[in-house]
Amino acid sequence: MNTLNQQYEEKVRPCIDLIDSLRSLGVEKDLALPAIAVIGDQSSGKSSVLEALSGVALPRGSGIVTRCPLELKMKRKKEGKKWYGKISYQDCEEKIENPTDVEKKIREAQNKMAGVGVGISDDLISLEICSPVVPDLTLIDLPGIARVAVKGQPENIGDQIKRLIQKFIKRQETISLVVVPCNVDIATTEALKMAQEMDPDGERTLVILTKPDLVDKGTEETVVKTVHNEVIHLKKGYMIVRCRGQKDIKDKVSLTEAIEREKAFFNDHVHFQTLYDEGHATVPKLAEKLTLTLVHHIKRSLPQLEEQIEEKLEQTQAELERYGTGPPTDDTERRVLLIYKVTAFTQDAISLTTGEECGDQLNVFSTLRREFGKWNAHLDHSGKNLNKRIEREVEAYEEKYRGRELPGFINYKTFEVMVKERIKHLEEPAVLRLKEIGDVVRKVFIQLAHSSFIGFPNLITTAEARIKSIMQQKESTAEAMLRTQFKMELLVSFQDRTYSSCSSLSDRMREAEEKEDKCKGTNFHKESSIVYSMDNHATLQELMLHIKSYYKIVSQHLAHQIPLVIRYQILQESAIQLQSEMLQMFQDKPKLELLLSEDYDIGRKRVALQSRLKHLMKAHTYLVEF
Repeated sequence: MNTLNQQYEEKVRPCIDLIDSLRSLGVEKDLALPAIAVIGDQSSGKSSVLEALSGVALPRGSGIVTRCPLELKMKRKKEGKKWYGKISYQDCEEKIENPTDVEKKIREAQNKMAGVGVGISDDLISLEICSPVVPDLTLIDLPGIARVAVKGQPENIGDQIKRLIQKFIKRQETISLVVVPCNVDIATTEALKMAQEMDPDGERTLVILTKPDLVDKGTEETVVKTVHNEVIHLKKGYMIVRCRGQKDIKDKVSLTEAIEREKAFFNDHVHFQTLYDEGHATVPKLAEKLTLTLVHHIKRSLPQLEEQIEEKLEQTQAELERYGTGPPTDDTERRVLLIYKVTAFTQDAISLTTGEECGDQLNVFSTLRREFGKWNAHLDHSGKNLNKRIEREVEAYEEKYRGRELPGFINYKTFEVMVKERIKHLEEPAVLRLKEIGDVVRKVFIQLAHSSFIGFPNLITTAEARIKSIMQQKESTAEAMLRTQFKMELLVSFQDRTYSSCSSLSDRMREAEEKEDKCKGTNFHKESSIVYSMDNHATLQELMLHIKSYYKIVSQHLAHQIPLVIRYQILQESAIQLQSEMLQMFQDKPKLELLLSEDYDIGRKRVALQSRLKHLMKAHTYLVEF
């Protein structure tokens, strides 16, 4: 490691420090930082490898020992410098004076974050170790993969752990460091399967084989072939190490002595010596490979990382602008802010009534066109059904209302009653159309209020109350106007010229005359332009003709008048009154502070965004300076 330190000191440490600094800023939630994640099945020797690299004892035992992601930051110090440690998690940061306290501090941190017992947490524990005997390297240790839940664990503990591991290793910026014992079939290990699922080409996967002293005799060549990348090919390859076992720990073999024993083991081993000579074996060689791999990975990731930071900066600034700067404390400034917000809101509301888009592309006229189209379609449909109704009902009406008229003469009372019935049937659909449009306009106005007064709940509540009250008043007024309109329509009265010039009436009368001429011959005497017949069928046809002609005039009138009333009251008058009532709030000085009371969540989000923006800007500065 001395050779490594001399050759790469100026290049290695700055790269790793850069990523560690970015991670310490908390930007890893927004950015995918280059990292090496350590994964392995339970009892694979993962903790032993990390202990050998860091020089400190980590939590050991059966079952799940690593219960939170552990960021292990190792910084090599010059010879003679004192050992230094620090643990950080959530809002807690604590210096560690003695290496023997590390295991205890990690357990305490895990108990606080994941609870006392065997649960796990996604939150990161950061352990920093500075020592002359550690490499310049940062690793993230993840919980060992569990297959069966033990007492006290949730039944889905295995799925929870896999989800946590996948969260890290699915990132293209993460190298998966898979720990596998030599005495198991590498192809069956869950950890390697997970790594291959996330990295099918083997671009980001490096395997460490552990426990070579437990290999069954006769299987050593398989281990050698595996390390030589001949069994399962990985572009980053394999390393093999022999760390302290439980017996070594019981015998209090130091980590320094364990490294010497490891060197002797490989150097003297008949089959594994070649691996040692090739640089594929021992913890020091592993540290060297990992350091170089991480530095190379960091350098490759920097351009994309810079793009990510710039993109996140832009997004954060845009989001922060949406939340604004918050309410000012000065009374005059608060009044100015309120006037600005209310004025902008009321102007947008009026713009909506003229068919302009505003706010979040709000538009009510598309709905109006659709609803008024339905109204016109209803009028047309009712007109088309007149024939069937008249044929079905005319005899009953004639029997009930015919007076002293001679046969062949149209009874006006019958005509009037039937026309009124048709008009009455249109009244409730018109009122229903009014209420549906009123609901739409009310929702759009409320939506506009929410977007205009974001972050000010009292202002939103006040605007909502006024919108609902005004809309209720205007709907009531509009309904009264519509019902009055229908009462006037029931008068069944038009200017003679208007009625007689109706194209429908003229054309149909001409058709009736021509038909009667053909049927009766030329001897039929015509007293006027209208054909009178003693034939009841002719009388019925004539009655239908008059009713349909009159209905056409009425429907044209209603097709125009009903939308006009709705637009005037529900849109124009509502917006004008809303503007007036909202502007009156400026006169109520005691309520100014209440109206501009900010939503707690909005304030909290703004603070979080400001913090994120600050960290991202600092991260950008780090990258530029690097």
